[in-house]
Amino acid sequence: QVQLVESGGGLVQPGGSLRLSCTASGRISGIYFMAWYRQAPGKQRELVATLNNAGKINYADSVKDRFTISRDNAKNTVYLQMSNLKPEDTAVYYCNARTVVTNAWGQGTLVTVSS
Repeated sequence: QVQLVESGGGLVQPGGSLRLSCTASGRISGIYFMAWYRQAPGKQRELVATLNNAGKINYADSVKDRFTISRDNAKNTVYLQMSNLKPEDTAVYYCNARTVVTNAWGQGTLVTVSS
């Protein structure tokens, strides 16, 4: 099993920045893909950014040039650096990790962008 713990959410003003962290534990050696998703109130969960073991990165169009996904293998942690935040970025952000047998989710961290 893989366990994921997110942190770093909070309240930020429009135009501000936040960095989310997702630390993995358990059977992490099999992880080949990690991603950040988000779910705004009343909306479906949507993909924000992905990172695979080959280092390939993809972003949703809505966050390109504003968000950056990265990882620190020594800390078993994936980050989401968010800049120039907008009110429409308000959501619960979830970390996702996949192995051949597991599709693991974190508990989510709330990001609120408001003045």
